[in-house]
Amino acid sequence: MPDGAKVISAESCGISAWTKTAKVTVNLPSGEQKRYFLKCATGRGARGLAEGEFHSATFIDAEVPDLVPKPAGWGEYHNGETEVYFYLGDFHDMDFAVPPEPEDIMSRIAKLHQQGTSSNGMFGFPVQTVCGVMERTVTWEKSWAQSFTHQLKDVIQYDNDTNGPWPEFDAACKQLIDAVIPRLLGALQSDGREITPSLIHGDLWERNVGIDMETGDIVLFDPGSVYAHNEMEFGTWRCSWAFYFNSPTYMQAYQRHIEPSEPVDEWDDRNRLYSMHPYLNDSAGHPGSGSRAITYNDMLYLIQKYAPLEGLEKYDPEKDISVTGAYTPFVMKQLE
Repeated sequence: MPDGAKVISAESCGISAWTKTAKVTVNLPSGEQKRYFLKCATGRGARGLAEGEFHSATFIDAEVPDLVPKPAGWGEYHNGETEVYFYLGDFHDMDFAVPPEPEDIMSRIAKLHQQGTSSNGMFGFPVQTVCGVMERTVTWEKSWAQSFTHQLKDVIQYDNDTNGPWPEFDAACKQLIDAVIPRLLGALQSDGREITPSLIHGDLWERNVGIDMETGDIVLFDPGSVYAHNEMEFGTWRCSWAFYFNSPTYMQAYQRHIEPSEPVDEWDDRNRLYSMHPYLNDSAGHPGSGSRAITYNDMLYLIQKYAPLEGLEKYDPEKDISVTGAYTPFVMKQLE
């Protein structure tokens, strides 16, 4: 906070599965009042959450000012024997009941993806970031297929740590990583094709989007960014808990600004692949969610299409929510 700021109040604010959050009101030396949003975390992924969100928000704000709450800082303190990491940013009163107007939000996301490019031309991020509490491997890579493989392996391991081994699933994961990803994502950077690493929010879904109640502006929050293929941003929109971003109206608005990457006819298959990251993150963080089974069936679909392997089960369209239209409300609950 600015030098000389005096805390007036700190009160619990918001709902979070992994952190404690508060609204902190201070008096500034100028006599003005200012409100901050404080997020504190301990344990797995805590540092990546605090440091990663600060850098993510800083980079996003530099490219598209006021799209995210302005970050103030991050750090650590000790509560007895417990190491606590915190993130501090501007506070916004937000309305979550009204979906954002498609062209308004998608033009700003497209602007972020177009303007936010990595300075070294590579995929990755300069500091650790998280999705939930799951730390991403964001080492710099020239190959997008390799960069995404790192991140997918992270959530596969995270899911296995929580839910235990599943031999059929493990076999599908191996074939997906060994054969499907090199073919499907490798095509983006082969035969003369190129993609530019884009700054993505990294956890963009309905509960991380609000409307500022004073200005009416769209506010995105809780970013865990990475310089990635821009289409990775929309994997979550395919998931069973999406409730307005799954409308084609939003993607159509985005594609008026940024067209699908070549090969265009593989866009939906890439989207299916990108959805596996949030699905497995959900499966690991919320056991019993059903996300693991959905991911497994999606893996079988892509394997059958791009790299068939004898001995694997067959894809079942009746378990595919893009076919059935099934919807599962996302439940915020913490691991015991």
